[in-house]
Amino acid sequence: MVSFDHWNYDKHIVSTLNKMNYVSHHIKIDGYQHASIKDKITNAFSKIFTGKNLKKIRRQQYIIDQLDQYGPQDQILVINPEVIDLEFHLKIKKRCTKYIAYLYDSTERCPVNHLLNGVFDTIFSFDKKDIATYGFKETSNYIYLPKKIEETPNTFDAVYVGSCDDRFPELLDLAKDLKAKNINYKFKIIGKPKHINPLSKLHSNFIDFGNTKLNQAQLLDFYSSSKVIIDLIRDKQTGLSFRFFEALALNKKIITNNKNVENYNFYNANNIAFTNTIPTTFFTTNYQPIPEAIYYKYTLEHWVKTVFNI
Repeated sequence: MVSFDHWNYDKHIVSTLNKMNYVSHHIKIDGYQHASIKDKITNAFSKIFTGKNLKKIRRQQYIIDQLDQYGPQDQILVINPEVIDLEFHLKIKKRCTKYIAYLYDSTERCPVNHLLNGVFDTIFSFDKKDIATYGFKETSNYIYLPKKIEETPNTFDAVYVGSCDDRFPELLDLAKDLKAKNINYKFKIIGKPKHINPLSKLHSNFIDFGNTKLNQAQLLDFYSSSKVIIDLIRDKQTGLSFRFFEALALNKKIITNNKNVENYNFYNANNIAFTNTIPTTFFTTNYQPIPEAIYYKYTLEHWVKTVFNI
């Protein structure tokens, strides 16, 4: 598998395959880093005067070098294929029998027009609009966590953590609404100081601001501390984020602005509310576990069997 794996989701795919006795490898695209300050300076000049990003080229060559060490592969999955140039995709494809892609984002946000002409044997997507437009095979994100059995006390009624982006105005409105209703919530915005400092001066009474990302363990601890997880989609996004699947594993309710969740068979109005119509009883009623057969459909084991056809 080839991916950046910024949030450490992808590593679980490889570990699941290995547990199923399939020899699997994970090539992280950012495995290549500049070796020295000189390399950084050379790359900067190259981008300015030739338009070539040497770091990107070397990262892509790193993928080829790693594959040559592993030898021919039966299947190779690339996640977020838009970050790799066509010429390198063709090189990768020569090193496997079946070449697969999974799009973590919509094509509106991350265009893949240069990869639609038979580069991949199969392209998977969770974006229903893209599936209908391009004929991609439908899948979703997945539950990578073990299912939570024991109930733990909740510190908060609702939590959110996300980057400083176009979701902020809606998040702020939601924070003000929950505060007015005396709902105990904690919202965190993570971003660069130049982006968050002006917002922090104006809105720190409603939202916490910081510049340090939470690692996956910290994120899950944060989610576990609450009864409800807030999910807000970004512009041009229709698929379900990992928050839904983390909530399924953790037995947590969701408040979201993504109406597409109504099309999924785990949708339950008791567990999932929409930002514009939150029932007054939503925070006082208990989570209702979904049937095991439906739950299994969204596990990583089922995802792996589907994507790799095993």
